[in-house]
Amino acid sequence: GEKMAARLSGGENRLVSLPLSRIRVIMKSSPEVSSINQDALFLTAKATELFVQYLATYSYKHGRGKEKNALTYSDLSHTAEECETFQFLADILPKKILASKYLKMLEKEKRDGEVREDDEEDEEEEEEDET
Repeated sequence: GEKMAARLSGGENRLVSLPLSRIRVIMKSSPEVSSINQDALFLTAKATELFVQYLATYSYKHGRGKEKNALTYSDLSHTAEECETFQFLADILPKKILASKYLKMLEKEKRDGEVREDDEEDEEEEEEDET
């Protein structure tokens, strides 16, 4: 354990590049977590780091980033949308749309919502009539 701890605190040859203290704070924010074992903390940090690398590499290879030699937000959101492995990130990495387009969508949802609510009320009334 001591060797690993030494390597973790030592500058450039660190085994993990994410800040362990921040990861401990995030893990502690879960109510089920009371104490965090040092190995568990390290493994969580390392797994997170590898996952982020995998997401970035995959998005870069499959996105338009290659042309510009850059990884863009839209590459990441495209990956979250298209790749099954990353679909759980779709809410966190939504496709960027213009504000005007978003407002139109909200308007439509509001209209559809009003229609749906009316339908539900009708059903409730029918059920009351039957009894």
